[in-house]
Amino acid sequence: MKIKRIEHVAIAVNDMKGSMDMLQDTFGLKLDFEEQIGDTKLAMYPVGETYLELLEAVGPKSGTAKWIEEKGQSLFHLCFEVEDIDGALDELREKGVKLLDETPRIGHGGARIAFLNPESTGDILIELAEIPAGH
Repeated sequence: MKIKRIEHVAIAVNDMKGSMDMLQDTFGLKLDFEEQIGDTKLAMYPVGETYLELLEAVGPKSGTAKWIEEKGQSLFHLCFEVEDIDGALDELREKGVKLLDETPRIGHGGARIAFLNPESTGDILIELAEIPAGH
């Protein structure tokens, strides 16, 4: 598996607008895009070749809402960009890594994504993303 870069660092937030204002006003970061996927809103801020991703729950049953309820506003996960997500998942399965997503699904910006089970990654939630060409 070839990891190309840390694609983003995701932070679960209670107040999307307040967190966006802080990144923009305090650090001068510029919003690249916002979208809603299911019951989670996200905002992406480029920092060099990586992004900060803010996540806010839209509904109480979302993974983000559950995370904040258990751990508070905090680091949520790391995302590694990979060249071939199907091959990466096959390799990880062969190594005995437990997967939360057995097959890729569509995530931020149309990327094909999959999450690994934190039981296999030192209790850190890791996402893999295959970014569409041209993004």
